[in-house]
Amino acid sequence: MRANLRHLRAFLAVVDHGSITRTAEICHVSQPAVTQAIRKLEREPETELFQRRAQGLFVTEPGTVLARRVRRAFGLLDPTLSELAPRLRITATTAQLVALVAVTEAENFTLAARRLGLAQPTVHRAITGLEREIGRALFERTPHGMIATRAAEMLTRATQVAFVELDQGEAELGELLGREVGRLVIGGMPLSRSYILPRAIARFRVRRPKLPIKVLDGPYEDMLTSLRRGEIDFLVGALRNPAPIGDVVQRPLFEDELIIVCGKDHPLRRGTPPASVADIAGFPWVVAAEGTPTRQVFTRLVETQGLAPRSLIETGSMVLMRELLQVSDHLGFISRLQIEPDLDLGAVHELAVPLPDTFRPIGLTLRDGWSPTRAQQEFLDELEAVVEAARTGEERRAG
Repeated sequence: MRANLRHLRAFLAVVDHGSITRTAEICHVSQPAVTQAIRKLEREPETELFQRRAQGLFVTEPGTVLARRVRRAFGLLDPTLSELAPRLRITATTAQLVALVAVTEAENFTLAARRLGLAQPTVHRAITGLEREIGRALFERTPHGMIATRAAEMLTRATQVAFVELDQGEAELGELLGREVGRLVIGGMPLSRSYILPRAIARFRVRRPKLPIKVLDGPYEDMLTSLRRGEIDFLVGALRNPAPIGDVVQRPLFEDELIIVCGKDHPLRRGTPPASVADIAGFPWVVAAEGTPTRQVFTRLVETQGLAPRSLIETGSMVLMRELLQVSDHLGFISRLQIEPDLDLGAVHELAVPLPDTFRPIGLTLRDGWSPTRAQQEFLDELEAVVEAARTGEERRAG
């Protein structure tokens, strides 16, 4: 929902005071302007946000749902607006903030205008208006493009998460009115993509067969940035220790075991089984990238035994690991759950080597203070059901 910010502020004032007259006084606008703002907000969902009575305006259930999300949106946006300029809460417009986000992301006025379907001078005027109010430049011109200043980055992030709250308000209004609105955007790390998410999505589809679901992958740092911007609802996968930054929270779901695997024709499968990691350290290894929880466990494992493997291949691709193990003498260090289907098929084999402290927490990474919609909560419930089923060994097929 990209409603006029002034209309939304007027809407909240009517919720709080139940009076068009009082709202007009508070917001320093005319009574017809307040009435028009409410009507515009009611137009898109095609529902009444207030009951009109002789005693005043009384908020309806849809109005209450919307008001909750609008308050949360301004709670995220207003502190930054006030920090940058005292009057910015009053003067900043939706169009200006939309332009700010587009230029920050595109690092170019022309590309931002094209993305928004606007003329380049229109976008430039929007940014200039913000800069005039704030009293400083929001972008620095460099050979690589228009780079956002710290002030622009702060306001962009606050705008993005505030707009997500408004989108969630739209989804909740749709839910209340019997419509399927919105979508799920999930950041899936390797283990979740191969085990947890397929099962949770299958179960969720029984409840909601039509709601769009988008699962993103990529480097953890990129997904974390998207989560903090509100572009991703939550991340599922290995948790970081410590938590990566203060504005996200981690919620453990279960612990996953890391194991050593080899190909079916590996020489270690013949003769006496190895008794320790030291017996196999000389083989080449396929391991996760630096900075990942799996790699941290591997590094700790070999360092505590004074080992230095001579040959490492770093990859986040389980497919590449599996194929390398089948055609070479490489060993792999990977999650048991992630590689379990290949173990069951006999494509790879576990080496029964004692491995102390190779468990890692798997769970959710969420924005601090995030409040899920009903659909989002239902998906989280299904995730937890999948984890519980795996824990008890009683997994049920969806449907």
